[in-house]
Amino acid sequence: MIPDKAFNQETSISFDLTTTRECPNFQSRHPTDRRGYSSTQMATRIINVSNRLPVTVGETISKSSGGLVAALEGVSADQYELKWIGWPGNEIEADRQDEVQRVLEREHGAAAVFLTAAEAEAFYEGFANSSLWPLLHYMTNYFRYEPPWWEAYQSVNQKFAEKVLAIAREDDIVWVHDYQLMLLPAMLKQRMPSLRIGFFLHTPFPSHEIFRIHPQRAELISGILGADLIGFHTFAYLRHFRSAALRLLGIESEMTQIRHEGRVSTLGVYPIGINADKFDAELDTPQYQQQLHDFRDAFRGKQIVLSVERMDYTKGILHRLSAIDLFLREHEDRDRIKFIFVSVPSREGVEEYKELRAEVEARIGHINGTYTTVNNSPIHFIHGSVTFTQLAAFYAIASVGLITPLIDGMNLVAKEYVACQRDLPGVLVLSEFAGAAEELFNALIVNPYDTRAVADALHQALAMDLDERRSRMAPMRRRVMEFDARTWARHFITDLAARSTPIEVAASIDDAQQRLAGAIRGGNAVALFLDYDGTLREIERIPTAASPTPPIRNLLDRLRDLRNVDVTIISGRVPQDLEAWLGYLPFGLIAEHGASIRRADQREWDQLDRNVSYAWKEELLRVLRIYEESTPGSFIEDKRTSLVWHYRQADPEFGEWKAKQLATDLGALTDNQPLQIRHGRKIIEIASTHISKGAAVTRMLDEKAYDLIVCAGDDVTDESMFRLDLSHLISIKVGQGDTQAQHLLRNPAALRAFLERALQ
Repeated sequence: MIPDKAFNQETSISFDLTTTRECPNFQSRHPTDRRGYSSTQMATRIINVSNRLPVTVGETISKSSGGLVAALEGVSADQYELKWIGWPGNEIEADRQDEVQRVLEREHGAAAVFLTAAEAEAFYEGFANSSLWPLLHYMTNYFRYEPPWWEAYQSVNQKFAEKVLAIAREDDIVWVHDYQLMLLPAMLKQRMPSLRIGFFLHTPFPSHEIFRIHPQRAELISGILGADLIGFHTFAYLRHFRSAALRLLGIESEMTQIRHEGRVSTLGVYPIGINADKFDAELDTPQYQQQLHDFRDAFRGKQIVLSVERMDYTKGILHRLSAIDLFLREHEDRDRIKFIFVSVPSREGVEEYKELRAEVEARIGHINGTYTTVNNSPIHFIHGSVTFTQLAAFYAIASVGLITPLIDGMNLVAKEYVACQRDLPGVLVLSEFAGAAEELFNALIVNPYDTRAVADALHQALAMDLDERRSRMAPMRRRVMEFDARTWARHFITDLAARSTPIEVAASIDDAQQRLAGAIRGGNAVALFLDYDGTLREIERIPTAASPTPPIRNLLDRLRDLRNVDVTIISGRVPQDLEAWLGYLPFGLIAEHGASIRRADQREWDQLDRNVSYAWKEELLRVLRIYEESTPGSFIEDKRTSLVWHYRQADPEFGEWKAKQLATDLGALTDNQPLQIRHGRKIIEIASTHISKGAAVTRMLDEKAYDLIVCAGDDVTDESMFRLDLSHLISIKVGQGDTQAQHLLRNPAALRAFLERALQ
């Protein structure tokens, strides 16, 4: 029996084909009472909710293998206790349900949501697979909708919610999976706001022009927005979701955050991986070696081109057959090429899938009838199960992995093929519309709709020399083996768990304003260190247009007249810019993020670049490599005095998002080191704090004592000021974002108003 694909839409084919193999232990590690409460409170509990349970419920209950099972095996049992909620996959008689529930809880750490056959038909085959699945995959011609399906979808999601709430505790993490349960996050958040709720979509999320077709588009997006963390395979899917929230619900968003109803939903990109260790171990088993030997004997003298997929209209099988037809028409030595199709049966009761299989078999029959020679029949078609060992051996002997879906959330088959290319590498031909194409960019990337391009890629792949095959395959295999399913799960859960960290309430800005006003009126020595762009002055799209406005000049003139107040303007700009705009004022000026200082009583600039150690570079270079690998188009520049990550050639939105993420990560990594992170124009630069804003401010404070110091800034380059350990410091962050500042103000206008009030 092949498990229902509803268990996980991005479950790898190998797991779907190997239900008889023992899966990892996913059950709860702690004894539980009848409500599921752990006897120990040491571990945070994860309630994992998917459409299907990771078990097969028949006369007996047995474990199934699946992508989610493999992924969650990597979650530390010492840190988390795992429970699982899902549908058993078939209707369970009422008189057996209590018994099944007890066995699931006792032996598998799981709880079932029981559905009648009618509920499952309307909810799963109807709404989920006939309405949502086609739209999520841009297949509008397959879209069907019936109002009773929507009623069933709501009802089933509510059943899942009741099951979760029956066992949930205040500090639990709830991880909801995939398009069958889009309403569940909001249902849970409404009933139990303290839950940390994550939602991961294993399919693509389409452009809003496609998703808006659905009559319940608003309800579905609102349902997902109940989650604290929403995960996608690629940035494109994240961007489409953000766009849909804006255009269909009118909810504006930041790059990775959507604020709504007094809450924040964080969006993230988490490309799922495979059970890499399982494949690697299989390649060393005696049964694999024997199977590989048998296949080599059976296909001796032939180059194998392998395709593995479910029988689904999203997989581009008919388009691929057209490309193969063209290739064979032009290829003279047909005896040496063997195309192997491993096609997993899928939804065979659905009419569209029956028609697809019939057409595929007819096309294969036509191609074989046209191009068969005395020594070879071009296409070997397997519509059914193969063992895990057979699948690994097929991957290993294939000269070409031909993976050309019309669209796919990720496509783990591509990663499985790469994982098995350990010894004699082949070539991966991969659709540009598979999520995996963003990671496996050393493959031959093709447009599956372009028959000529796919046929040409086949020619190129089969003719490619060994050195080029190795140079292409090696970096892909390193990535697949390192960023596996366990890493994916750990990253998502770690980010979701971090959402529980309490955010300290910022001290009242009114108290800070009164403190500053009192110091000014009392004649105390006051130092103001004010960042310019984004802090004192609004940022302009054209940097040269950011000269001081009349209100800013009036404010600065008032500050100039105060004998007990010293003002220093800080900027990333060059000294010439600050001189041109502010040089007439008797203020201190700090340029280039602290590299240059002009004191108030001097006209010359002091350059600060000496006694700098660069021993930190080797360690942080490894961090930058991770971002280089995960951001196509980016590269690293290793300078003498700094490390620079460039992303000018990356997708603009994705590059900017990754840059912010990198800046945050580096800020945390270097918090206790003498380093600063600069987010410049399409770059992230790491340099010594000896030339940071904080270091420059410290230099000036060493030269004169003050009773009160105010530092205001708007970005990560200002954090070095906010970190200064001074009891008489008021630190103010202008704008949004994580910060170590004591106070927050919305925008430069709010800062100017703060200063104006202090001068009254």
